[in-house]
Formats: sequence, C-alpha cells, structure tokens
Amino acid sequence: QVQLVESGGGLVQPGGSLSLSCAASGSIFRIIAMGWYRQAPGKERELVARINSGRSTSYGDSVKGRFAISGDNSLNTVYLQMNSLEPEDTAVYYCNAYVYTDYTTWDEYWGQGTQVTISS
Repeated sequence: QVQLVESGGGLVQPGGSLSLSCAASGSIFRIIAMGWYRQAPGKERELVARINSGRSTSYGDSVKGRFAISGDNSLNTVYLQMNSLEPEDTAVYYCNAYVYTDYTTWDEYWGQGTQVTISS
C-alpha cells in the first residue's frame, strides 16, 4: 500500500500565498506522477497541477501563472506553491499519485485532503 500525507492548508487572505506539501510512503517501487486536485463545494474535482517522473508539468487553466508544482529527486515529496490566491481557489486540495509497487503493478492513490480557504 501507498500512503499520501498532505500538509500546509489553511486560511489566507486574497492575494496571499500558501504552500502545500505531499509526502508519499509505503510500497513504492517507482513514482510515475504526482499531482494536486481540488474540489470546491458543489463542484467536481479538478486538476490543479501534475508533475511526472520526467519532470514535465501540467496545470489547470485557472491556476496557470499563479501556482507552481515541484518535487524532490524521487518525487516522494511534492510541493505546490500557490500565489495570488483568490476566493475561487477555496477548496479541499487532494494529493494524487500514480505509483508502481513492483515491476509490473501500478495503481492510483489519493490523500485525505487539506482545506484551503481564501477569505478576508
């Protein structure tokens, strides 16, 4: 099994910054990709940012230019730097990972989520 533990959520004023981190542990043979999704009340879960083992990144349209995803060498820990935060960024942020647990077996994993609230 693989566990994802998120940290760094909280309350920030509009225009502020916040950094999230996600640490993966457990039966990890190789991490394929890690990313962040978010879900606001009454809305579907959406991609925020993703990084793969080749260090390619992708972002949701609403966060391009404001958010940046990065990770350590093995991608066991990824970070999401969020700048110029807006009330519309308020959501529960979930860490997501695609992981090989051996040479041939891979699966998708989710963290439990961390609340991010943007409000004055």
